[in-house]
Amino acid sequence: MKILSFETSCDETSIALIEGKGGFQKPQFKIIKEIVSSQIKIHQPFGGIVPNLAKREHQKNLPFIFKKIFGELKPKKMPIDLLAVTIGPGLSPCLWQGINFSKEISCHYKIPLMGINHLEGHIFSLFLQKKFSFKFPCLTLIVSGGHTEIVLIKDWFKYKVIGRTRDDALGEAFDKIGRLLGIDYPAGPEIEKRAKKGKIEYSFPSPMIKQKNFDFSFAGLKTAVFYQYLKEGQKSDNLSEEKINNYCASFQKAAFEVILEKTLKAATCFKTKQLILTGGVSANRTLRKEFEKRIKERKLKIDFFAPQLKYSTDNATMIGIVAYFRNLKEKAKICPKISAKPDLGL
Repeated sequence: MKILSFETSCDETSIALIEGKGGFQKPQFKIIKEIVSSQIKIHQPFGGIVPNLAKREHQKNLPFIFKKIFGELKPKKMPIDLLAVTIGPGLSPCLWQGINFSKEISCHYKIPLMGINHLEGHIFSLFLQKKFSFKFPCLTLIVSGGHTEIVLIKDWFKYKVIGRTRDDALGEAFDKIGRLLGIDYPAGPEIEKRAKKGKIEYSFPSPMIKQKNFDFSFAGLKTAVFYQYLKEGQKSDNLSEEKINNYCASFQKAAFEVILEKTLKAATCFKTKQLILTGGVSANRTLRKEFEKRIKERKLKIDFFAPQLKYSTDNATMIGIVAYFRNLKEKAKICPKISAKPDLGL
């Protein structure tokens, strides 16, 4: 089955053409062509995503990328069995660009179209690894700029959110601390890089770590860093590179400590066979290594997985993979009545 998929939930415009086979038992995927156009440089001056700018870029990029995927060929000249598009969660103006563009193709070329959950896409990105297959019950930690939640996967497409952030998402907290320290958006990669050079100079809190639930909060941690910064800022308007590195190391350790402890506690409590780390923040190598290290130290019988680094961030390939599996259970329609769902959950 050939699937053409579209992703425009935030600040990446992506289209992918993939081929899937093998069903639920032996799924295999071949990426025929994929393109991701990032808008980072456009949003950097503003320190975060500007929805209307993102919408404009999607509107401009979609036809251009579509032509690069097919060249002078039209979809009817290259057999496509299914179209897939992200319908949420995400920024409403951005989601609508992908939805409207894919619906036009569906209606014109009479190809069935399926709306896909972006969060489900992050989970299913693991199927790009040859040795991956679900072993239920499975636990996934989704960490990104907009989401931080622990999800129990009981069976195919059966999810239960057992923990989530009560304020900032982890990636959002990284970006806010980055702005405070003068680090460009997106701050996550640079904070990780600086943290490796720094030392744990400050004992910042890991909010809610002792509570018996699986929820998170990063507002208090963010505030603690801010007040420490103000305290030192009174002595010097410009922190040294060494100081900034130490801030990054101390902040990252405090943030990751609660993430690690609560997620592993949930995996043990629900006796899960697998632990999946996914979402944009899953690209952080330090976080990946800490999960692997603690699972080994505690002798937990849990298989740990994280997506290939290039598929940790938003992409259309993962949307196509979900559509392949969904299509095995439900019938997609030509020119369907689908709409943007900015707050869509699992």
